[in-house]
Amino acid sequence: MNNPYENELKALKRSGRYRVRNVVDETLIDMSSNDYLGLAHNKELHQKACETLKQYEYHAPKASMLVNGYHPIHQNFERALCDANGFEAGIVMGSGFNANIGLMEALVRKGDLLLMDEEYHASGVMGAKMAEGRVEFFAHNDASALENAIAKASEKRIIVAVEGIYSMGGDILPQAVLEVCERYDVLVILDEAHSSGVVGEHLMGILDFYEIAPTHNMIKMGTLGKAYGSFGAYVLSSAHISEYLVNRAKNVIYATAPSLYDTALAHHALNYIQENLCDLKEKIKRRQRIIKEVLDIEIEGLILPIEIGDNRTVMEIQSALKEEREVLVGAIRQPTVKRAILRLIARTDISEETLKRVCERFSHNWIK
Repeated sequence: MNNPYENELKALKRSGRYRVRNVVDETLIDMSSNDYLGLAHNKELHQKACETLKQYEYHAPKASMLVNGYHPIHQNFERALCDANGFEAGIVMGSGFNANIGLMEALVRKGDLLLMDEEYHASGVMGAKMAEGRVEFFAHNDASALENAIAKASEKRIIVAVEGIYSMGGDILPQAVLEVCERYDVLVILDEAHSSGVVGEHLMGILDFYEIAPTHNMIKMGTLGKAYGSFGAYVLSSAHISEYLVNRAKNVIYATAPSLYDTALAHHALNYIQENLCDLKEKIKRRQRIIKEVLDIEIEGLILPIEIGDNRTVMEIQSALKEEREVLVGAIRQPTVKRAILRLIARTDISEETLKRVCERFSHNWIK
């Protein structure tokens, strides 16, 4: 038993699915991370977060939110998020993964039905396995399939889980799915990890994009480790749902409250997005336009997936781009995706010239 998982590791290596951690190479141009707006590089935001912390006696939360860990920094950010997104109440949480597990486990009770998009994030799928109610997956972004599942359901309480923009395919949630949820008066969890800060008139996400005012049945989960350039997550909802989560969500009750620094940093990032809205929106549009012009591919956000199909080939292409272009793109393999893809993030702080150059390399070799 010295190496109890030896056979499993060998199998991963044979299939091209073996993974290792590599220390970040800062000499490469980063087109693989989810730092969509480049705010993780913004030193001014870092300094502002540090100045915020200096106003208080301590810099770490020290306990769970229900013991002694709910800090004014948390509360102020929650209120700012509610104002920006039009929700009644909010709760900051440890991470998007943490938030999804907490939501599914807490909201789906015995006798309930959870209808989840088949391409929902792994964190939600894991949380669904902890749910007491029945779980059913429906065809990706298919409003008709969702409506059929709701119409056939015998459960009184139904929860639907969808994403604003899907992390691997980069495709956006159709408005028709939200219309089905509203028509049947079901609860809907909106995972806005990859849409908040990227789409919408105010860059607040999918509801902002479709100009839909939040209802009492809508629950928005967003992460801070992507467009907001920080770490953590938040859940926005009606005051009623928020009250319930404070009393039932185990990730709120039992976990140490989120980092004060990261929460303050995200709050300053939210302010930055609101203050630089026109400039950020124009940068996003220009990068979408370059991808359309060079590759004839339209993207709604800033995720460009290129299907390659072979696990080993995507790793080889990733290495080639490092050597030839000094650029890092994502090499996403099974089981994260059904077929291996290259995943390029058109971050707004990457020059348009660099993006065009990489897209041209894609066009010559991997786009048919």
